Amino acid sequence: MSKVLILEDEESIRSFIVINLKRNGFEVLEAADGHEALAKLQTVPDIDIALLDVMVPGIDGFEVCRRIRETNERIGIIFLTAKVQEQDKVYALSVGADDHVSKPFSPTELIARIHSLLRRVNVYRESSTKVTFTSGPFTLDLISKQFKRGGQLIELTPTEFSLVQYFLENENSPLSRDQLLDHVWGKEYMGDPKIVDVNIRRLRQKIENNPSEPMFLQTVWGFGYKWKGEGQ
Repeated sequence: MSKVLILEDEESIRSFIVINLKRNGFEVLEAADGHEALAKLQTVPDIDIALLDVMVPGIDGFEVCRRIRETNERIGIIFLTAKVQEQDKVYALSVGADDHVSKPFSPTELIARIHSLLRRVNVYRESSTKVTFTSGPFTLDLISKQFKRGGQLIELTPTEFSLVQYFLENENSPLSRDQLLDHVWGKEYMGDPKIVDVNIRRLRQKIENNPSEPMFLQTVWGFGYKWKGEGQ
């Protein structure tokens, strides 16, 4: 049974989410503030997904996300944001979130997004065959779930790992934003397609010497992106 932590200070909203998660077979842990959420994550290390509201007492959702990512790249993180908080959505992804869902949302949409992210989390954690991709200075090991540049480990979130794997499987081939969305987030994804661009920027910060002039993860203008293993 997959475990989901929900950080939401409004009890009515939290209860609504909890009921729907339990109906769909999830084990749910609840937190009303940032300190409680971090404490739950420490005491229950095998949480699969964290749902984080932005504005909560004490430590806000952004800081909770940052602290999670300091020690844990494997957990899936979804932010719950108000529709008017466009900048918050982009910022949430930049600090390590995998996705965001705008309030108000339907239970069907939320469960679909959780299942989509959970598939990426499970792919990140499990693999039945030994497969290693090598491209220029980079190595991606699907068994150990390690991505290295010149032997130096680069920590990736489940979403970033799925993106890198897809790029390395299609090295030097342009991939459209729609292809990336369908493969990584799933054809049923109902969120903002800009999530692709935000994750690309985040990846570039981790792998490029100069993210503003990328050598490896290059833009194909008017189309999408491609991975150039040997750089320019």
